[in-house]
Amino acid sequence: MGMVEDVSARMTAAMKAKDAPRTAALRNIRAAFLVEMKKDGSTTLSDEACVAALRRLEKQRRESIEAYEAAKRPDRAAEERAELGVIEEFLPKLADSTRTRAWVQEAIAGTGASKPGDLGRVMGALMKSHKGEVDGNLARQIAVELLGS
Repeated sequence: MGMVEDVSARMTAAMKAKDAPRTAALRNIRAAFLVEMKKDGSTTLSDEACVAALRRLEKQRRESIEAYEAAKRPDRAAEERAELGVIEEFLPKLADSTRTRAWVQEAIAGTGASKPGDLGRVMGALMKSHKGEVDGNLARQIAVELLGS
């Protein structure tokens, strides 16, 4: 069962259980998948495309949480956190900082990077080999640290 079908099945189960917050979150996920499908007229999405859409939703939710907390709206921030929790159920876990550091060191060695100006080459090589497995922001911080910027 692909990710699109899994989301639809869980949405149906949430509706039957009358779990309104979970149903709303799953509907938002399904809507994001449908937008992706309409781009090229396909009837389904690969799991890789689904993960990319979910990563965008995850980023949006995190930004919304920050904005609501800054605006002193804890009720709305809690709703966004609940939706983020549902989104994270479908996302593969990202590598921890130790594994990310090892991958960044491999990318530095593989590209021959030695100065801060080589950051783009390192990140390009890293993301090419570990796309979807690594947090780009964490990897960038580690690369900057290791390249001595």
